[in-house]
Amino acid sequence: MRRVAMSALAGLAGAALLAGPASAQRSQPASQGSLSDTVSEIDQQRAPDSFSALARRLMPSVVNITTSQTVAPEGMPEFPDGSPLERFNEFFGRDPDGFRREGSLGSGFVVSDDGVIITNNHVIENADEINVVFASGRTLQAELVGTDIETDIAVLRVESDTPLPFVEFADSDAAEVGDWVMAIGNPFGFGGSVSAGIISARNRDIQSGRYDDFIQTDAAINRGNSGGPLFNLNGEVIGVNTAIISPTGGSVGLGFSIPANLVKQVSGQIIEFGKPRRGWFGVNVQGIDEGLAGAYGLQDANGVIVTSIDEDGPAASADFEVGDLLLTFDGEMIENVRGLTRIVADTRIGKRVRVDLIRDRKRRTVQFEVGELASNNESETREPLPENALAQNPLGAELKSIDDDARRRYGIARGVSGVLVNSVAASGPSFGKLRKGDVITEMGFERVTSLQDAYNALEPANAPPGEPLLVRVSRSGQTMFFTIETER
Repeated sequence: MRRVAMSALAGLAGAALLAGPASAQRSQPASQGSLSDTVSEIDQQRAPDSFSALARRLMPSVVNITTSQTVAPEGMPEFPDGSPLERFNEFFGRDPDGFRREGSLGSGFVVSDDGVIITNNHVIENADEINVVFASGRTLQAELVGTDIETDIAVLRVESDTPLPFVEFADSDAAEVGDWVMAIGNPFGFGGSVSAGIISARNRDIQSGRYDDFIQTDAAINRGNSGGPLFNLNGEVIGVNTAIISPTGGSVGLGFSIPANLVKQVSGQIIEFGKPRRGWFGVNVQGIDEGLAGAYGLQDANGVIVTSIDEDGPAASADFEVGDLLLTFDGEMIENVRGLTRIVADTRIGKRVRVDLIRDRKRRTVQFEVGELASNNESETREPLPENALAQNPLGAELKSIDDDARRRYGIARGVSGVLVNSVAASGPSFGKLRKGDVITEMGFERVTSLQDAYNALEPANAPPGEPLLVRVSRSGQTMFFTIETER
């Protein structure tokens, strides 16, 4: 499970079908303020006397997900070959090469009879093997179709001789605060667990990524629930449970689900293209307050101001300028930075769109063609990485750029910059010092802001021969220093 500030990412798996009187459609009040009409509407949204029929019919579509991967252990002793204590390496979970197997649990749900399964990216990330276990006890090995780090969505596929029971997505935009919801999943490894509650809020931003737009629920979600769906009383998936806010690590009634409409869009792109595809504007923007709005001649503080333009981005070829206050994008009102990010991402790549803006207190319209945003899944391949970052790196640690997913998983504050330690070689010079999730901020008294900075610091010419490398690390909000005897 991943943590978000004081939160822990979680999820759950399940599916639901039609459930008696609870499936009735909302009535439309004949007149505003009519008490009888309001009561009628509430009656039609009343919870069923029991969720048992709903749960029983949906269990076959719910899967528990187990994964395993080979990792270098952190802080575990390793006894050298030939030592009288060598036999204890196996006791500590090590294989002959000094590595150990690590597993994780999560949830998921089937969305087509030919075996397509939705779960969270963080449930299956870096897994060597993925297995899904059905309510009947049947276990199938899954193939990874693709993932989206930005929204924490992953798509799996299993092969089955017979059609599999599956569930469908709801229109999450139609969900309302106060609607009843139900979840089924694998909390703490207890598969087939059911919980129920209501939608507590919509459009939540919990600072876990730039596409945050969560449904909040008080249905119990715990460790191992990651990747499972939240259902409405019609048995449709309203969202994929992925996070909780908790001071204890357990459910306190603050769970968060990725809206079904977003999941459907992203998973559809992964199935078709093998990756998500998002529109790209190519500008950086900031929000506005009443003072800035007044300076531009506006009454309301809606819109964003362009602060920079990517010279290689789509906007660079159009008539945009730094300082433009953007009001609409392709006909949609821009409320704030997060709103523009979502609008652009959802826009068809290659579409020519109109952007209404204010420049020098005068309104004008600029048109441009939306480009394709490179996903975080691809961005790391552009860095000057060695052929084998773990084995050939003199630090004995695999380094990566820090993205929103890493900040969410390891609780890295927005103000912390550097490079992420992704893994540590069991026999390397950093073993027992650096850990997965550490952020290296300085090497040899020099700031590290990129992978290139780190590799430059590891060059033999940049340090006196024979001297250890001083490394400054940010770990769980604390600053730590280590000296590492690198082979430079």
